[in-house]
Amino acid sequence: MGRGRVQLKRIENKINRQVTFSKRRNGLLKKAHEISVLCDAEVAVIVFSHKGKLFEYSTDSCMEKILERYERYSYAERQLITMDSESHFQIMQGNWTVEYSRLTAKIELLQRNRRQFLGEDLDSLSQKDIQNLEHQLDTALKNIRSRKNQLMNETISELQKKEKAMREQNSLLEKKIKEKEKSMAVEHQMQWEAQQNHGASTSSFLLPQPLPCLNIGGTYEEEAPEMRRNDLDLTLEPLYSCHLGCFAT
Repeated sequence: MGRGRVQLKRIENKINRQVTFSKRRNGLLKKAHEISVLCDAEVAVIVFSHKGKLFEYSTDSCMEKILERYERYSYAERQLITMDSESHFQIMQGNWTVEYSRLTAKIELLQRNRRQFLGEDLDSLSQKDIQNLEHQLDTALKNIRSRKNQLMNETISELQKKEKAMREQNSLLEKKIKEKEKSMAVEHQMQWEAQQNHGASTSSFLLPQPLPCLNIGGTYEEEAPEMRRNDLDLTLEPLYSCHLGCFAT
């Protein structure tokens, strides 16, 4: 026996409802993709879950273009239905009027959304609309925080690179300074040693030199006592002679 037709009604069990939604949503998006590929058609699918979460699919990866085309065709069809026997000028004028009305309505919608995003003009919203608005704000806030964290990480990475480069430059400069100080110390040491050597040679040149001594036939110290003794004998000889004469008398 074949399976009977399932009666379409709201599924009361939350888990079963969520599972069915996920399966049928994936099937719907798959079918939309298949028809767009097989038939070369422009397809746009928009699905909101009961929690307000958005699921979409578009062939041009730009939902806005397809929606704008839909609005143009829908307004044009409405205009053609309401017009029976109008001239070309009236048709063009009507098209411009429809375009103006469409743009005016779009501007009013954008302005109302902006006020609602700012927390204003919320009286006309239902609980579900407020939940959807809150979900959109949470998503936008997450994207903003993610972008802010990305920028902060990039800034920190750039600062770390600059700090590393500055440290390497400081190390190189410090190495050059040490080498310069070492070379200057060696130069000063060489200059000091040269000055010391020059001072020693000058002082040795200024010291008094010993006088030369002439020694002919012997030293002066050896001849001096002998000469003194001879002089003494010559002096005392008359005295001895005088004394001896006295004793003889």
